[in-house]
Amino acid sequence: MISKRTAMLRDADFQTREEDGHRYIEGYFAVFGGKYWLWEDADGGAYETIDPGAFDLGTDTDVRALTNHDTTLVLGRTTAGTLSLRTDDRGLWGSIEINEADQDAVNAYERVKRRDVTQCSFGFDILAQDIGRAEGMPTVFRIKKVKLYEVSVCTFPAYEETGISARKAELESIRERQITEWRTALMKKLKGE
Repeated sequence: MISKRTAMLRDADFQTREEDGHRYIEGYFAVFGGKYWLWEDADGGAYETIDPGAFDLGTDTDVRALTNHDTTLVLGRTTAGTLSLRTDDRGLWGSIEINEADQDAVNAYERVKRRDVTQCSFGFDILAQDIGRAEGMPTVFRIKKVKLYEVSVCTFPAYEETGISARKAELESIRERQITEWRTALMKKLKGE
């Protein structure tokens, strides 16, 4: 496990619907192959991308739907049957059944319905990834497998600063390791080994 993080998706194209006396918020919480930019700089910056198959949605998965990652504003939960998640060719899709007795949930529904809130995010641990680096190109963190904890309907989704700091530190560690390997190889060459 690498780090607990959040990622965001802008313009998630959430929809609201009413059916059989129930209201739902539905849409994609993650899109496969999308570029989730961590930072941009003179070296090309860095972004994450999520591979198909990254989400394990087994029957024992316990994921919550939140508002703005706030654990006190739970909109639904997979184990309660009020949050449904599935993956398809596009990404991670979810449907949240709104609790009519919870005014916060009804308010979230109405904000999405009016298009005041159109973005989302998700919280996860990275279990497997590949990192690609090429001079002058963005660093790519390709996420292969995650443990999903929560999905959120968000006003201003963004990577948490700690997540960006962790990624920058990880990249710096890779650079230092590459320099050390280069120096070691050079010294062996100079010694004729």
